[in-house]
Amino acid sequence: MTVIYYVMSYRERVKAMFYHAYNSYLDNAYPYDELRPLTCDGQDTWGSTPDICLLMQILGNRTEFQRVTSLLQDTVDFEIDVNASVFETNIRVVGGLLSAHLLSKQAGVELEEGWPCSGPLLRMAEDAARKLLPAFQTPTGMPYGTVNLLRGVNPTETPVTCTAGVGTFILEFATLSRLTGNPVFEEVARKALRALWKTRSDIGLVGNHIDVITSKWVAQDAGIGAGIDSYFEYLVKGAIMLQDEELLFMFREFDRSVRNHTKFDDWYLWVQMHKGTVSMPVFQSLEAFWPGLQSLLGDLDSAMRTFHNYYTVWRQFGGLPEFYSIPQGYTVDKREGYPLRPELIESAMYLYRATGDPTFLQLGRDAVESIEKISRVKCGFASIKDIRDHKLDNRMESFFLAETIKYLYLLFDPENFLHNTGSTFDLGGPQGDCVLGAGGYIFNTEAHPLDPAALHCCSRAQEERLELHELLLTLSDDSETPDPSTLGSRESIVMKPGSQRTNTLSCPTQPFSARLAVMGQVFSDNT
Repeated sequence: MTVIYYVMSYRERVKAMFYHAYNSYLDNAYPYDELRPLTCDGQDTWGSTPDICLLMQILGNRTEFQRVTSLLQDTVDFEIDVNASVFETNIRVVGGLLSAHLLSKQAGVELEEGWPCSGPLLRMAEDAARKLLPAFQTPTGMPYGTVNLLRGVNPTETPVTCTAGVGTFILEFATLSRLTGNPVFEEVARKALRALWKTRSDIGLVGNHIDVITSKWVAQDAGIGAGIDSYFEYLVKGAIMLQDEELLFMFREFDRSVRNHTKFDDWYLWVQMHKGTVSMPVFQSLEAFWPGLQSLLGDLDSAMRTFHNYYTVWRQFGGLPEFYSIPQGYTVDKREGYPLRPELIESAMYLYRATGDPTFLQLGRDAVESIEKISRVKCGFASIKDIRDHKLDNRMESFFLAETIKYLYLLFDPENFLHNTGSTFDLGGPQGDCVLGAGGYIFNTEAHPLDPAALHCCSRAQEERLELHELLLTLSDDSETPDPSTLGSRESIVMKPGSQRTNTLSCPTQPFSARLAVMGQVFSDNT
């Protein structure tokens, strides 16, 4: 009973933190993308609004979720002359819209017929993703880092981009393709992944920055942190979400090389990608996602040891500095800030779900206490400019709401619907026979949850539509090809009048179990 009270108490404190930050944003920064908490005003960074609205459903505030998603439909326009990061626009805007679309039924939104295979937020996500496609038109298929949403890629755009900027699309783009039936998004994401795979060194590592025209490595530091991190994340999560053995094989090979050449005493250092010699003996705060990723593949012993190393750094400073010198046991010059990043809390959530070890609740408690004590100001929460003396910076990153608060809340809310293990579900899909929301949600790198069952549902619906199309062609006396848009009105050709379809459920109740993934059984028996 004491543990339950403890967890509920911190859950409510996290909720209060969110509303303090969110209301401060609405009162002082809206319609800008981000809040500046020290001066109580806002600034534009392009694309943060979808990040913020999704927390409403997770916190149970359906009314505000509905208001914000409706506002997005009325106000967002992608036909603008803006140079946007392809990576950030994908994970924040496309990912946020897809997640909001898939959570719409849970939030009580009035649904369009055929949901989740259709809907206004899905169309918005597709519009946004189409604006990114010109970036993939390179000789290698690896995308440029920036694209103008109105004019495409600037002729003077640099061909050099980071590894994560090439390999962090398969979750959002495959989701789009499976939901809409348009294969182009998944195709370009896979082509980029395969092109990147071919560039690995003789010892199996990839560097930090690559020329997308020539496939030549510009920065040859190899590690698991900034510039590379979400590439590895998407190989694992893509393998789970899509039940894809190719992606899993890629990660397994990388993981072997990472262990052999970068791991020292449960820390992961930076090394030269061809020689394996240490180039930077530092821990970056962005690397703290790694234990959570390991837990998804069942590597719990290694995950917990590495998490313990990272947690000691948190306890030393009350947060994670951007860079931490492992030999010196202290911060690195000019990298002393902590912008309230989520990665260690994210790992704590995954590991607590996998083990039930209260150590991970302790990290959550420490995070709440330190963020409240150091960062809370009148207008929200300020990033920490220097973790040593707790000086503040005039910025509240959108990922603080989209990820840090979300993972903290989920850590202290074990009964949240996102933790569902198949005990409850909804029916949906074009025929109303797909089991949705049964668990196994996959979070993109901006913490937007995606329901893999919806992808299966819509993919199956498209297959059935094509099968019907072919059947109509064989039964039709005339040679004219039927218009796919009229197939619904011609079902009487293959069904007796008044009869109903008797298909079995298109989606298994729990095809992608979070529990199974955590225990290492990535693929279901009926892959």
